[in-house]
This record gives sequence, structure tokens and C-alpha cells, in this order.
Amino acid sequence: MLVPGIRLYFENAVGRVLEHPDGYALIQYHSGPREMPLLQAFLTHTGQLMQLRGWHRLLSDHRVMRPFTPDESAWILSYWLSRQTEGGGVITGAGVFPAEQVARMPAEHVEQDAHRPGLVFRMFADENQAATWLLQR
Repeated sequence: MLVPGIRLYFENAVGRVLEHPDGYALIQYHSGPREMPLLQAFLTHTGQLMQLRGWHRLLSDHRVMRPFTPDESAWILSYWLSRQTEGGGVITGAGVFPAEQVARMPAEHVEQDAHRPGLVFRMFADENQAATWLLQR
């Protein structure tokens, strides 16, 4: 179900890419298996939305998705992220994960921002907390 004020930008079997009125891309992953070409299309559209709007913030909802495979993670880091941050840009991302998954993680993985070249990312169990943190960036 879509929240008023949030516009659907793209959807496929991987998930939905939404335009949040507060100025960030909201992606909601679907459950179930993924095919690499569909994930690539999904994230390519996410990047296109961010470039179109001049956004650097992204809220990703991972609560029902299967974890990324090593190949998916490698593509995201080596191709997608590098394309989004060409010219020295930085993407700020907040990820929402199942509460039990976040509870099992070491505190330093949850309470501190993860920094990679071109990315600042923090994990949350609560979508409202994730959005609040993201809007402060």
C-alpha cells in the first residue's frame, strides 16, 4: 500500500522505487528470489530517480527480502555505487532490517555509520527512526 504523498517511480519483481516528498528515494524490496538482471534494472532506476531529482539520500527497506548474494553485493559496490558517486558525490543511506536481525548484530555495526567510499549507511529496525536520521543528513 502506498502512503499519500509518495509516488511510485518504478516496480518490478525485486521491489518498488518510490519518490518520497521529503526528498529521498525510498526502495522497498519484495520477498522471494531475485534474478540479477531484474536487480540491476531495479537499482538502475533507483539511480536514475536520484540523479533526476538531484538527491543523495536513500531509504531502503530490507525487512522482507532475502540477503544479497555475493554476486549481487559485488555488483552493487563495484558498478552501481561507483556510477552514482562519479565526480565525488556521496550517497547517504538508511536501511531498515528485521528487528531480530538488527538485535543480533554487534552494537558498533548498528549504532555507527558505515563508511565506504561514496557511501554513508546506517542500519535500523524502525522505519521512522531511519527516516529521521536520514533527514538530518
